Order: sequence, then structure tokens, then C-alpha cells
Amino acid sequence: MPDILGPLEHHETQHPCSGQTSPTDGSSSPPVFPTYKRLIDRINSRVKSGDKFFSLEFFPPRTAGGAVNLISRFERMAEGQPLFCDITWHPAGNPSCTEKPTSSTCMAGTMLNYCGLETMLHMTCCGQSKDEIRACLKKAKQLGIKNILALRGDPPVGEEEWTPSENGLNYACDLVRLIREEYGDYFVIAVAGYPSGHPDCASYHEDLHHLKTKVDAGADFIITQLFFNAETFVRFAKDCKEIGINCPILPGILPIQGYQSLRHIVKLSKLEVPQEILDAINPIKDNDEAVRNFGIQQAVNLAKGVLNSGVVHGLHFYTLNREVATIQILKQIGLWAEEPMKPLPWKPTANYNRCNEEVRPIFWSNRPKSYVYRTSDWDDFPNGRWGNSSSASFGQLSDYYLFYLKSRSSKEDMLKMWGEELLCEEDVWDVFHRFITGEPNSNGVVVKQIPWDDDGLSPETVLISEKLASLNKRGVLTINSQPAVNCAPSSDPNVGWGSANGYVFQKAYLEFFTAKENIRVLKEVLPDYPQVNYHIISHSGEADYTNCDDLQPIAVTWGVFPGKEIIQPTVVDPISFKFWKDEAFGLWKQQWGKLYPADSPSQAVIDYIHDNYYLVNLVDNDFPKETCLWEIVEKMLLKKERSNSAEN
Repeated sequence: MPDILGPLEHHETQHPCSGQTSPTDGSSSPPVFPTYKRLIDRINSRVKSGDKFFSLEFFPPRTAGGAVNLISRFERMAEGQPLFCDITWHPAGNPSCTEKPTSSTCMAGTMLNYCGLETMLHMTCCGQSKDEIRACLKKAKQLGIKNILALRGDPPVGEEEWTPSENGLNYACDLVRLIREEYGDYFVIAVAGYPSGHPDCASYHEDLHHLKTKVDAGADFIITQLFFNAETFVRFAKDCKEIGINCPILPGILPIQGYQSLRHIVKLSKLEVPQEILDAINPIKDNDEAVRNFGIQQAVNLAKGVLNSGVVHGLHFYTLNREVATIQILKQIGLWAEEPMKPLPWKPTANYNRCNEEVRPIFWSNRPKSYVYRTSDWDDFPNGRWGNSSSASFGQLSDYYLFYLKSRSSKEDMLKMWGEELLCEEDVWDVFHRFITGEPNSNGVVVKQIPWDDDGLSPETVLISEKLASLNKRGVLTINSQPAVNCAPSSDPNVGWGSANGYVFQKAYLEFFTAKENIRVLKEVLPDYPQVNYHIISHSGEADYTNCDDLQPIAVTWGVFPGKEIIQPTVVDPISFKFWKDEAFGLWKQQWGKLYPADSPSQAVIDYIHDNYYLVNLVDNDFPKETCLWEIVEKMLLKKERSNSAEN
């Protein structure tokens, strides 16, 4: 039977890294760091407290372009704080061990590590030997995935009868047993339930006993196939309890989003659509918007009916990789979280291996995916303090990777934003200036992104956007910055983060590229500002000027919260800045320059900037006062302009 994404089968924080460690020996409290909480424990906690929750299901894309769009959807739907999301097994198999970017395992790893979502991977017995299943489980563990939905799977396309693979598994219960035998309690395991009975089973009650076999084999909870009436699920849940199935059961809800898609899903699932639904849809079947609106209201009524029954507190939505209908439903039933407070200034991953991670260098604040990728092999992550960055426990930052899912735009779109033809450095300055201001360029196109920024301008950038715009227009190309903040509430919409009733602090920080001629003047200006730490470096690293300690980091963001030690989530670290330098300079050629033909004037402009500009970061340690960083850069520009005038 198809699973629907393949196609079918007080408030606690939604992030899996939650809870606190506490001493057991009566000693004074140690640093309070988050600890990983297993998905089944989080579900049981919700069931016990009565707090309602939801989860979302997606299916893997067929193309790399589809992967880019789907990951954007993951990130948008993460804003509603689902308890977890799952990704179905690819209908054509799952080449997970070949690192194919559209594979189910790769997409699940991306959802977990780069989008910060607790993730469940579907896994089927279909077309796989036991050794192949073991290889997929090993890969899932390597990626940090801790949740599996164990399914038998559907017969291959064109085949009516189920045939087990050679040296394979025949039933989902066999897969559950294999996972438990090989991995113990490492994986949380879900299995599929069928409120109307599996269509291939002799009877509804026989299917219930097959479900109990899966639970007895080691499944932690159940996700159901879709259904159309709340009474169908309520009866199913009660029947499960009567035969000794006591684990949580999540009802699977499918928003009807189109007439043809409904027909396709019903054919695959072999379900019978109630006549009242067919009567309502048939007159509007050629009007997609009308069908979608009907589907939203039908799903809202279904969800309310299930929740009001009192038998469950969570809902599982089959999104069909669409967001609008599901979000509208969640908002109407009051489960969509609006503007959740950020636990840290940067988005944590949901990988349990990184749950103690509380500190990152500020350089990657606009490219978090790249940082997660580069540190994915670390066996220890800094918590509480970055410490001496030469410590072996932090390993080495691996070679940077131009994250293939980073770009939200096609080559054509990037050329329209960054210039179909560049004639001089000032053309590049103009792109940076328009990115800050939001002013459309001569083609009427808004510059929504630059290579050094994954997600557009952050809210705090608005506070200093006028200053930044002025600098970029004059050849100081800013790629990272933050305003000084002295004791802002943790709930502040622009700079707030962390738990409630806390206070956040920031040192003014500015990072930019600028021409070597400006650097000569900057070096003359900086001695007048002893409160400023600086690091200036060329693309090759041959020119490297700093007044920072070689090994000790500088805290640039910190927070004070009730019942906790001070948290310092971003630092300026001299050693990691040299690694960041390679990535920052590399983006000129590998993201921007590659858009143009070899030996073209446009590529020559990018190459010139790469070769002749320097990368600079400035930290103003006197955060209670108005920052001097703007004054420093303004003096640099004025002195350079006067020097040019004198020469002319």
C-alpha cells in the first residue's frame, strides 16, 4: 500500500535539543546546556501535558532545482514549529549511498542539519536486500538521523503482487526487528496504521493484529494512512487500545488540493471517498482554487473533529510538497506558531550530535549552511565558551563547499541582479548598494541576495542600513555587520534571542572587502582607536595585519538569562577568520565570476576585485557608547579621496 508521501502510507520548545542538565551530587550548578530529547519522549510529553502539536510529510524531488525549491519550503514551514517532519522513500529507490542530492536520505539529512528540523526518514523493504537496508541505516546514522518510519513498501511499478527481494524482508515488522537488533534504541521507530484496514488484508480486525505485531516488534508510535471522517479514526484508536496497542497514534490528514491529485491518491491507496465529498467536488472539479478552498475547510473540520474527540493531541499532515493549504489549515485550528523566539542568534541544527553547540564564529552568520557542512565531521562542539581555537577537540575546518542548495536563483536571475555586463568596479559597488537599500537596478530588478548571504538582510541590519548603504556606494563592500546593543530585552524583534526575560548585548561589528589603496590609509587611521580590534587579510594570506591575540577569541554577542550562565553565541576568532577568508574570496570567482564567459570584461572586473581587494573585520569593544566604526571607515575614505585629489 503506498504511503502518502511516497505517495501514501507553559509550551515546550519544538527544537529537539531541549531540556537542561543538572548536578546529582549536590554540588553547585554547572553550565546549563541543552540536551537531546528523543522524539518519542517529546511526543509522550505532549500527550501527558495535553499540548497539541503537528508534524509534516514531504516527498523527495526529482531534480536538483526541485531540491532547491523544496528546501526553501522546509525553511518556511519550519516557522510554524512542527514537532517533526518526514521525507518519504523515493519511489524509484533510494541511492543514498551515492550522495545523490535528490535521494530521500540526502534530503532528510539536509532537513535535519541545515534547516533545523527534527527529521524522520521513511524506509521500505521494497527492492532491497538486508545488506542494502543495513547500508541505508548506517548512512542515516552518520547524518545524525534518529527517526525511521518502517514500511513494507509498494510493489514495483507495473507489478500487482508483492514479491520480497532476494535475501530481503517481507513485512514492516521484519524491518522493525532488524533495526532494533542492529541499533537497539538508537532510532525512534514509527510504523503505518490503516484506520479503514489495509486493502490487501483479509479483514479490518486482522489488520489490527498485524499492527500490534509491528508495535510488539519495537515500534514507538503509529502514523495513520489518510481518512475522511473523524469517526473513522476515533473508532480505530479505540480498537487499537482494546487489543493492547498503547503507543501514541498520529492521524494522517491529507488536504485535498486538486481533483486529479485526489483521484491519483485514492487510486494508489485504494480508499473509498465518501459520497458527500464527491458530490461537493464534482461541480467544481475544473476550478483548482475552488477545490483547494473546499479541501482546506474539509481538513479543518476533520482536524477539529479528531482533536475534539480527546483521543489524540497531534496531527500529521501529508503536504504533497505544497505549503499554502497546510499553513492555512494550521492557522485556522490554532497550531501555527507565529514569530517564535530564536534560541540563539543563528539557527541551530536538529542533529543530536550538535545539541551542546552554543558558540560559532560570526563570519558564517550569513552562510550557516556552509558552516554546518564544514564542521560536520567535528566530534566535539564548543559550548559555553569557544576557548582556545587551536584546541584539537575542535578539529580543523574542512575545505569549504559551495553548498549546492544555497542559491535560490537561476543563472538568468543572478545575471539580472548582479549585472549582465560589468564594465568597472563601480558596477559591483552598485550591486552591493542596491542589496542594502532594496532599490531596483536599471533593469527594474531588486537585488535579493549576494553570494555572501544565504537568506537576505537580517532584521538588525535595518538599524544600520543607511550607514551600510553609504559605505557600499563608495567601495566598502560590506558582507557582515551588527549594531552595538547594550542590554536589549531578549524579546526585541530585531536583535532578541534566547529565553524569556533575558537581556542581550552586542559589540558593533563590521566586515567588508575594499581596495588595497584604502587599506594603506586604514592602517594609518586605526592606531587612533585602541578600543577597536581589527584583522585585515589578502586573498593569498601573504598580507595579514591584526592586533588580535593569535589564539584567543573575542566575544561579540552574549546574553544574560534567568537561571543560566552567560551565553556567548558568536565570537571573532583569528584562526577561523583565515579559513573563512578562503571561502569569502572564493565566492567572487565561483559564485559571481562563473556567470560570465572566460576572458570577458565582466569576468575581468570580478577577477580584479578578487586579486586586489582585502577582507577586513573590525570590532568596537566599547559597546555601551556610540560606535566609532563608521567614523573610522569615513576617515579612511576621506583621506583616500583627498589623496586622489592632491595627485590630480
